[in-house]
Amino acid sequence: MNQHSEFPRIKPGTMSPRDWVKVLAQYREPNQLRSLFELAVTFGPFLLLWGLAWWSMSVSYWLTFGISVLNALFLLRLFTIQHDCGHGAFFKSRALSDWVGRVLGVLTLTPYAVWRHTHSVHHSAAGNLDKRGMGDIHTATVEEYNEMPRWDRIMYRLYRHPIILFGFGPSYLFLLQNRIPFGVTDKAKYWISAMGTNLTLVVALVTIWYFGGLAPIFLIFLPSTILAATAGMWLFYVQHQFEHTNWDHEEDWQLHDSALHGSSHYVMPAVLQWFSANIGIHHVHHLYSRIPFYRLTEVLRDQPELDDASNHMTIRESIINARLHLWDEKTKRLLSFAQARTLYG
Repeated sequence: MNQHSEFPRIKPGTMSPRDWVKVLAQYREPNQLRSLFELAVTFGPFLLLWGLAWWSMSVSYWLTFGISVLNALFLLRLFTIQHDCGHGAFFKSRALSDWVGRVLGVLTLTPYAVWRHTHSVHHSAAGNLDKRGMGDIHTATVEEYNEMPRWDRIMYRLYRHPIILFGFGPSYLFLLQNRIPFGVTDKAKYWISAMGTNLTLVVALVTIWYFGGLAPIFLIFLPSTILAATAGMWLFYVQHQFEHTNWDHEEDWQLHDSALHGSSHYVMPAVLQWFSANIGIHHVHHLYSRIPFYRLTEVLRDQPELDDASNHMTIRESIINARLHLWDEKTKRLLSFAQARTLYG
């Protein structure tokens, strides 16, 4: 036993991804008081900053905007807590997790049941070339791209351009696309989730407009929402888009291998790790999604082999990786358009 935990450390190189699942299962139990604490220290400041931003409109609109920018970080953290609720990882009670997730879904403009389903599909098929299209960033192979008609190539390049992915994309996704349960429109429960979220959101915005006019909507609601959405989109992108990620066709794809080797360990400064609720420890999260976010650091502390994974990524490296857009099935790595052109013409 090590001095920090009841769980034994594993000798380096002795575990397969499937074997790790059994080890990680020991970390799955949430602590009710800890979960409530994490919710309180995120939701409380979020409300406080909303009130402070509203008050500051009488002093300076620039001050209001600045407070809203700060509050985007707390909104991002609320989304990651909602994310844990969707995995049933935040409270022992699934019903409590779901209701907290539904409430937070209004704040994050994300219909909870719809998102939970699409995100579950993402977890069950991440890295599977034959099951792309739901809950992921579309990634074409080099061969697919070369076979596309010219117009489709242009559209794919536009889709993958940073201005679209991290500029217009987050606003479109959270402000517009989330209003309809795209991809699951055949199920009534997803319409109920989307329309229930929309109705609650409309009531909230009308109330804000009634008491404060349009100013708090444009200076508080929209800046914090769009900035949090952009940060969330960036985090989701870098968690699976790096040079030596993992993609395979169905016959060669393995769930646990893809989870461990196809997800990054995004190393960030402590303050950003706190605001992102450890979501950067994504390789562990994908391997065992029922672990509460506040126990992911415990896993790395107890199991240093997982901390030494080859998929470490710094912020600088993630910015460089943002230029990679095509999966090369021959070399098993993500390439830029220029690299693909050099290799294959």
